[in-house]
Amino acid sequence: MSGKVPQRSPQVGHLSSRARNVLRGPRPEVVPVLLGRACALVGLLDVAAGVFPRFRHSRMHAIAEVLPGATGPFAAALSLSAGVLLLLLAHGLKRCKRRAWRAAVVLLPAGAVAQFTYRHSVIGVLISLALLAPLLRHRDQFAALPDPRSRWRALANFVLMGAGSLALGLVIVSAHPKTLIGDPSLADRITHVLYGLFGFEGPVDYQGTTSWTVAFSLGALGLLTAVTTIYLAFRPEHPAAALTEDDEARLRALLVRHGGRDSLGHFALRRDKAVVFSPSGKAAVTYRVVSGVMLASGDPIGDVEAWPGAIERFMDEAKAHSWTPAVMGCSETGAEVWTRETGLDALELGDEAVVDVPDFSLTGRAMRNVRQMVKRIERAGYETRVRRVRDIGETELERIRQAAEDWRGTDTERGFSMALGRVGDPSDGDCLIATAHRIEGAARSASGRAAVGDGWDDDEPGPYGDLKAILHFVPWGTDGVSLDLMRRDRAADPGMNELLIVAALQAAPKFDIARVSLNFAMFRSALARGEKIGAGPVLRAWRGLLVFLSRWFQIESLYKFNAKFQPRWEPRFVVYRASADLPRLGFAAMQAEGFVNMALPLPRFLRRRTSAPRPCAHRVAERDIQAA
Repeated sequence: MSGKVPQRSPQVGHLSSRARNVLRGPRPEVVPVLLGRACALVGLLDVAAGVFPRFRHSRMHAIAEVLPGATGPFAAALSLSAGVLLLLLAHGLKRCKRRAWRAAVVLLPAGAVAQFTYRHSVIGVLISLALLAPLLRHRDQFAALPDPRSRWRALANFVLMGAGSLALGLVIVSAHPKTLIGDPSLADRITHVLYGLFGFEGPVDYQGTTSWTVAFSLGALGLLTAVTTIYLAFRPEHPAAALTEDDEARLRALLVRHGGRDSLGHFALRRDKAVVFSPSGKAAVTYRVVSGVMLASGDPIGDVEAWPGAIERFMDEAKAHSWTPAVMGCSETGAEVWTRETGLDALELGDEAVVDVPDFSLTGRAMRNVRQMVKRIERAGYETRVRRVRDIGETELERIRQAAEDWRGTDTERGFSMALGRVGDPSDGDCLIATAHRIEGAARSASGRAAVGDGWDDDEPGPYGDLKAILHFVPWGTDGVSLDLMRRDRAADPGMNELLIVAALQAAPKFDIARVSLNFAMFRSALARGEKIGAGPVLRAWRGLLVFLSRWFQIESLYKFNAKFQPRWEPRFVVYRASADLPRLGFAAMQAEGFVNMALPLPRFLRRRTSAPRPCAHRVAERDIQAA
């Protein structure tokens, strides 16, 4: 395995010509951004012209009248439809999406024809052509490929467009107080909107032609919702990329030769990630696309000398789709290579806790709390078993999978950069599982700490027998493991995680394991330095903010939990394109890790049980932490 980091040299250190073309990632062009903003502005004015009658007869109407739309019932509906469509297209135009460009090129002439047909407005035609001209002139800048999609997006579109149409419909119904007959209640107005979206007459009535204006506007909103939903449902599906069997086989071959470099390497085998390989096939980068962010995790897999080629392919893919490139949790070496090859920036995100097995011991004052907790749990009748996945019987393995799923504690799985997403897969036989069992009335052994081997008590109280807690580790080269999953029965005694970590560390020599990677502690250095004597006011304020945020996120508690085992700390970095991208990157990372769920999950009782659930990464039960 090559351990040499590429140095600056005419062959490796300088940027290749293609890498220079993607320096700092795919930045949006000025013209697409301006045209996208122009479409958004035109869309907002069109919606306002179609909804508010006072706006249509005000001085602003002198500007708005040249946009798609007119004052009659048909014109109000056309103005509203054109405005909504332009708003939908604006974001795609900003991201240089080819399909958004095509739709805008079709919509603007159609709006111009509608202007001339319904309003005989020459100025409206000229405005539409003025927006169309730069789109055609700069068509080569709109070449980004579409994002991964599925037909679930049709359901999301129906929900969001339906909610938006309902809200906008209420505004339309209430925007004509002078011609409104009677004083309809809110329920009557909502009923009128719902009827109008489906093309029927509701209980609210108006004087003159206002009824037709409201009816056509509501009908247009309903038609837009239906058409966009039908289009998304029946267009050819282009699902999100995922690892194929061939990709996984190639990645496993790279991990066999180079897996000892990065403790997060095995997590590249998550099957909801996609992968790009270097031209030589000696290195690869795995990623997932979340909200337009192309999110890689950990270091590239494979030979360090081949990393630049894989990184270049990654950046090419980001540019082709106009995705924002980013890397979560790479090592210091990885951050150096990423920043040198792409021009991206790096920021220290936190530290990974790594315990060297030969140096670990429960003796000494520093380990007193852990030692006492482990002894107390052992006296309560618990024992531990540490085994390779391949050494566990299928019946017990299935019980462990189901217990891990039921003990998850959240409706959505958490984990991306430091989670494998499955337990007990036949291809993951080298993974390590530590389990805690409550043996009532059984005699404790002299050591009472870890029993290595197979075995299962047929007398199984409870749904999962005597099983009370689970830790799952993935391989880290040939002499290490990395913590993936921590689950426990909520009814079990506190301290299960400490018990199993100690058991795994004490059993590690029997598996020729010399290093164990535990949890990742975000902003660990700031927390550690901020509590020391002599820390400055800025550092103390930053630490205070992190402690405050720890009420909702496991920041300080996770750091203190890791520190119990006296680890060495390895820094981890986030690589990003520009500071302005950090909020978007943070939101995408929270989505990928499962802290923000944009989907509509089924109730748990309706979900199908699977043999390979997706576990969360490095989750520590709050009860264990508080008790410790």
